[in-house]
Amino acid sequence: MSSLRQSFINKYLDPGDSLGEVLFGLIMVLTFTLGTGLSAGEGSGATRTLLIAAIGCNLAWGLIDGLMYVMGCMFARSRDARLIRKIRATQDPKGAVTAIAGELDEKLDSISTREARHQFYEDVVTTIRRKEPVVTRVTREDIYGGIASFWLVFVSAIPAVIPFLFIDSTRIALRTSNALLVAMLFLVGHRWGRETNGRPWAVGVFLMLFGVALVFIAIVLGG
Repeated sequence: MSSLRQSFINKYLDPGDSLGEVLFGLIMVLTFTLGTGLSAGEGSGATRTLLIAAIGCNLAWGLIDGLMYVMGCMFARSRDARLIRKIRATQDPKGAVTAIAGELDEKLDSISTREARHQFYEDVVTTIRRKEPVVTRVTREDIYGGIASFWLVFVSAIPAVIPFLFIDSTRIALRTSNALLVAMLFLVGHRWGRETNGRPWAVGVFLMLFGVALVFIAIVLGG
C-alpha cells in the first residue's frame, strides 16, 4: 500500500514539488502548534486542543494547497494557450519564433547553442500551426496532482500528533512534537540537497536550525 501511494505521488508530482509540499506541511504544523501552545496550558483539555490543532491545521492547509495546485496547472495551461493563439494568429514567422524564444531561451540557454535553439523554435512554430488549439479545462491529472499535494501536506502532521496520544504532560508532549518536526525538517533538507546536487548536510542543518529558531521564539514568548 505504501509503495502504491509513493508511485501515485511520483507520477503526478516531481521530487522538488513533493519535498516542497512536505516542507510546507511541517513548517505549518510546527508554527501552528507552537502558537496554540502559547495559550493551551496544561491538562487533558490542552492536549486535546493541540491534537485537534495539529490535525486541523494540515487538513485545512492541505485542502488549500491541493486547490492551489489545480489552479496553478490551469494558469500555466491558459498561459500556454494564449501563446499558441498568438503564434497561430501572427503572419510573421520571425515574430512567432521570437515569442517562443521569450518563453524557452532562459531554460535552454545553458544546454544548447543559439543556432540549435533557433532551429528548434522554428520546428515548434510549424508544429503549433498544424495542431488543434490547447484545451484549458481542468484535467484528471490536475485533480490527481492536487490530491497528491493534499496528502503530503496532511501526512506531514502525523509526527506532530503522536506525542499527544501517548504523553500525559502537555508541555512534554509539545516539546517532543517539536523535536520530531525539527528532525523531519533536517531529513527533508538532506533529501532536498541530494535531489538538487547541493550539500545535503548543509541544507538539512539549515532547515533544522530554522525549526529550532521557531521553537526558541515560542519558548521566549512563554510557550
